Amino acid sequence: MGCGSCTKFKVGSEESISSKASCDINGTNKLQVFDWLANIDLPESESICDYVEIRFKNSRKEIFTNPFKLQLFTGDVVVVDSKPGYDIGVISLTGRLVKFQLKRKKQYTSETEFRKILRIASQDEINKWQDAQSLEKEAMYKTRELARELGLTMKISDVEYQGDKSKATFYYTAEERVDFRVLIKNMADHFKVRIEMRQIGNRQEAGRLGGIGSCGRELCCSTWLTDFRSVSTSAARYQQLSLNPQKLTGQCGKLKCCLNYELDMYLESIKEMPKTSVVLKSEKEDAVHFKTDIFRKEIWYVAKGSENKVPFKLKSAQVHEIIEMNKNGVKPSSFFELIEVEVVEEPDYNNVVGQDSLTRFDEKKRKKKRRNWSKGNRKKQYRKNPQNKSGNNGQNKK
Repeated sequence: MGCGSCTKFKVGSEESISSKASCDINGTNKLQVFDWLANIDLPESESICDYVEIRFKNSRKEIFTNPFKLQLFTGDVVVVDSKPGYDIGVISLTGRLVKFQLKRKKQYTSETEFRKILRIASQDEINKWQDAQSLEKEAMYKTRELARELGLTMKISDVEYQGDKSKATFYYTAEERVDFRVLIKNMADHFKVRIEMRQIGNRQEAGRLGGIGSCGRELCCSTWLTDFRSVSTSAARYQQLSLNPQKLTGQCGKLKCCLNYELDMYLESIKEMPKTSVVLKSEKEDAVHFKTDIFRKEIWYVAKGSENKVPFKLKSAQVHEIIEMNKNGVKPSSFFELIEVEVVEEPDYNNVVGQDSLTRFDEKKRKKKRRNWSKGNRKKQYRKNPQNKSGNNGQNKK
C-alpha cells in the first residue's frame, strides 16, 4: 500500500495529526525505517527516550529533542526550531531505536546540542507548508536559467523550502569551484527569501532524487545506503566482471556501490586460490591460466604447444599439488590424466508408443442428463415413481 491511500501519511488530514498508533508501513519513503519495538512496553527502570527522528524532503533526516514531553507518534506532522524561523517535518522514528540511530551515525556526544520540537503542526501551518512545496519546482527551473545566463558550470538538482517560507535551500553539483555570489544576489531579488547554496556529490544527488537501478529495484542510496564509500575498477577485476562502463556505472554516473557488497568474500576466496601467473609444467606440455571459478574452486588451463587447444578443468587442490611438484623438480606425465570425467545422468524413460489408441478421443461421449433436484421438482419425481404409490410397491392390483 502506498502513501496516497494512507491516512497517517496523508499530510493535511486530521487523522495524520491526531494519530494514536505507530505506522507499520515499510518501503514507502526514502530511507524508510521500521520501528520493531513500537508495540513493546518499556521496562519500569527505563525512561522514555526524548530523541525523535524527523524526515524532511527526500532523504534529509535529523534528530530533535522533545523537551515539552509531547505525545508523539510515527507519522505526526510537527513544527521544529530552525534558527531563524521554524520548519515542518514528519516523524519517522521514536523511542529507543533513535538512540541506536545516533550511535550508528556517530552523532551523539556529551557536547552535542539538538534542536527542539516546538509543537504539533496545526492545519494552517500545514497549508502554508504545502504552499511552500508547490514553489520548489518553479524555483529550480528559474535558478537554472539564471545560472545559465551567468555562464556557471553547475547543476541545480533540488530545492527545499523551509516550512515558514522564509528560506530556500538549493542543492547543486559541480566539478570545480563555482563563484555564485552574483547568482545568490539575483536569486534573493527574484524569490524574496533567504538563499542557501549546498553542494552535494553525485551519489548524494541520486539518493535525493531516487530512481530505479539496472537490477529493477529502487536505488540503494535512496532506500537504505547512507555510507558512500569509494569504488574502484579493481573491485570489478577481482569479481571477474567485464570492464564495460555502461554496465558498471549507476544512475549517478559513478561506479555502482553494489560492486563493494561482495568484494570481501571474493578477496577471502582468492587468497586460497593459486596465482594465475604460474605456468604448470608436465612432461608433454605446459599449461597457462584461462579462467577461474572462485567459489567452486575450479580453474581452467590451456596447454601450450599442443594441438589440443580445448581448455581443461582442474581443482584448486590439484593445481597446488602440481605447483609443489614443479618446485621439487617433478613433472606429471600429462595434465589430461588428472581430469575428472563427469558422468552426465540421462533421464530414464519408457517407450509407451502404441499402448493407447490414437482414435480414443474421436468418439463423442454422451452427456448424462442432470436431474433438477429443486424442491418443487423433487415432489414431482416422487409422485412419478410407481414404488411410492400407497399399497402398490411397484406391482399392479389384481
